[in-house]
Parts: sequence; structure tokens; C-alpha cells
Amino acid sequence: MNKVLLASLLVTSLVLLVACNSDSSSTQTVPGPNGSTGGGSGSGSANGHSAATLALNITSVPDSLSATYTSALKFNRYTQVMAANGKPIHLIAQDKLSDNQIVRARSILTHYLTDYPGSEYGSDKSAVSNKMADNGAILLLLNGEDDGTNPASELDGQPLYQNEIQVEGGSWYINQTFDGHRDASFEEILHLVHDYGIGVDQNAEFIGALADYQAEIRSAQITALNDKLWGIASPDWITELTAENSLTQEYLASVIDSYYGLWGAWTGSETHGMWGGYVAKTRAEVISEDPLGSVLMDNKYFHPYLTYDARIDESFEGDFSLRFNSSLGYTHHAQYLKSVTLTGDNKSNVIVNGLDNKVTGNTAKNIVFFSGRSSEYDINKQTDGSTLISDMVDNRDGVNRVINIEQAGFSDTTIEL
Repeated sequence: MNKVLLASLLVTSLVLLVACNSDSSSTQTVPGPNGSTGGGSGSGSANGHSAATLALNITSVPDSLSATYTSALKFNRYTQVMAANGKPIHLIAQDKLSDNQIVRARSILTHYLTDYPGSEYGSDKSAVSNKMADNGAILLLLNGEDDGTNPASELDGQPLYQNEIQVEGGSWYINQTFDGHRDASFEEILHLVHDYGIGVDQNAEFIGALADYQAEIRSAQITALNDKLWGIASPDWITELTAENSLTQEYLASVIDSYYGLWGAWTGSETHGMWGGYVAKTRAEVISEDPLGSVLMDNKYFHPYLTYDARIDESFEGDFSLRFNSSLGYTHHAQYLKSVTLTGDNKSNVIVNGLDNKVTGNTAKNIVFFSGRSSEYDINKQTDGSTLISDMVDNRDGVNRVINIEQAGFSDTTIEL
């Protein structure tokens, strides 16, 4: 486990929340929110960053942090998520991270802090975000991988490495390879939220906002460990986590990763996730195999779908499916997306799922595909230029808003929008 160390440095500049993704590790040109393009360290604008980088609300490391997170240590970009109390939660990146990876990390953090109306602990998450900011939460986005060679890993903050960040639509994401690495974004960012915001018991002081929820997490973790549902065949690791008081953080991360489909395509086990250390690899298996873990996900804090806008990597070409398809490994995860934006200029399309999707097109001609016949849908052009396509058959395609999309594909025909 990467231990989270408390840091006290705060700044007060405001950065709005945007989402844009790529799993390229080098500087590249990416679409900005208004159709502009630019790379991670391009020229022609303030502080050596391109206009498009700045449009993504990614800036240089502020002076109040740059004395520690230095250019000599290869830190060159910064963004933040603003807590409800007006204080920032920092994300500080080294130079090999793409802008898109930075924003994808920010999107996941924002997802964890987005209110979940009607839930027991998440209907108002302002206390969690406020605690994170007050406790000096910092997410370090580091070059390379967790192999002990990056000196910046010793700095205060929760590390998340370049080679641990998949991005929707990128080749690693689409192919879902697990050759010694995986998408650890959800786990490491969860550790930041858990340690700094939700709170961890059994320390000298409880510094979080959700002591009752943490008590439930602890109870589920103890049961899972005792019943050999988690930490399977890893006694040395469990001993290490016990000494660090990190058992609940690692257990919850195992549940979350399977809940959001991150282990569904792994072929190392037909039934287990987290490299075989957790009894479930899919959401259905969490429900059937780890009942208390399932309860932690049931209208407590975490959304059942992913709230952020997944910007599909500009390298992608073809049909990106939000509908689960066992022959497409990435759909174990993509089935939980409800909002996507196609980027770049490759011809790419989207297959909707049963959620109420929002789909935004790129500069090419795009099609959004639906399940049924065209006569089974209500199609209405909106005053803002978007088109609302509503499935009149219950429990199928839902209500979809499409923006900058030229065609809607149905089982019987394709319609110009």
C-alpha cells in the first residue's frame, strides 16, 4: 500500500472542474472544452503551457507549493478540486503525465465527492471534501511506475503513477491488458478520500467526517478477512497492513474496483479480483460473495454509476460501447458510464446502455446506436441544439441527450439528426 502522509500546504486559487482523458504518457494535442487543442507543455501561453492546457484548468505549480514540489523533481503542472469551504484539494503532476491523465484523475476525485441524493452518508459530501482540504490532501501524479526509483514518492501526498492511469478509449483501456499493471486510479484516489475525508479509526485521533460509515467499513473488513473473502493467501501483506492501520482502506479499494468493473476482464481468475486476493471480480459477485461489502455499496456513499464525463481518447476509432458485451472486456467498466464525449477527429460512434446517457460528438461524423426500431423512440430537437432521444420501451435505452451528433442508428434504419 502507498501510505498517505498528511500535508499542510494550501492555496486559494479557484479551478473549475472539467473532464478530459487520454492514456498517452507523452505530451499530445487534445481537445479543450470549447474545441481548442493543445498539449501538456506546449508553447505560446502563460508559464510555458498552451492555451488548451490552461483551458483545462491545468496551470503551473503555484508558488506556495513549488518550493517543495519543484521543477528539479519534474513537477510542472497543477490542478485542484475545490471543497465546499472554498479550500483546495491539490493535484500536482510530473512532466510525463498527459493533460488528459491529469484531468481523468481529477474527474475520479470529483466523482467520489459528488453528492449522492438520498444516500445514507453521501447525500451531502461537503463535510468529506472540507475535511480533505483542511487536512491538506494532495494527490501526486508521478512519472513511471511504483518501482522505488522516483524520489518524489517520498514527498507528502498520495501517489498515483503515470502507468497506473487508464483512460477511456485509449489502447490500454480498450485491450484491457493486465501484464503486470492495472488501472489503479480508483484505488489510489479512494485512499486519498478515505484517509483524509471519510476517516480511519484506530488512530490516536479520528480526523474524518464519517465515523459511522467507517465503523461499517471496519466491520465488513473484519468479516471479510476472517471468512477468507479478502486478503486471500497474503499473510505477510495483512501483517504489514495491520501495522500501518491500513486494512480498511485496502479492503474498501478491493470492493470498489470490482464494483466498478475494473477486474471483470482479468483472466487470471474466473471468480476473484485484485490479483486473486478478493473473492469477487464483478459487481454481481460482490453481491453474492461478500454480503457486507455489498451493503457498503448499497445507497450508502458511492454512486452505482460513474458521474464524470468520460472523454474518449482521440486515438479511438470505431464503436465505443456503453452496453455490456462479454466479448469487449472494457465494457465491464464502460457499462457504468453514463456521460461520454468523443474527442479528436477520428470517425467514432457510441452504443448506449440502459442509463440516461449524455453523448457529445467530435469533429467527425458520429452515430449514436440504439437497441430498438426507430418507431419506438421519441426524438425531439432542443432549443440548445442538442437532441433528446427517449426510448418508449421501459428498461431498455432510457432517455439520451446527444450533442454534436449527426445520426441516430436504430435496428431498422439510421436517421439524420
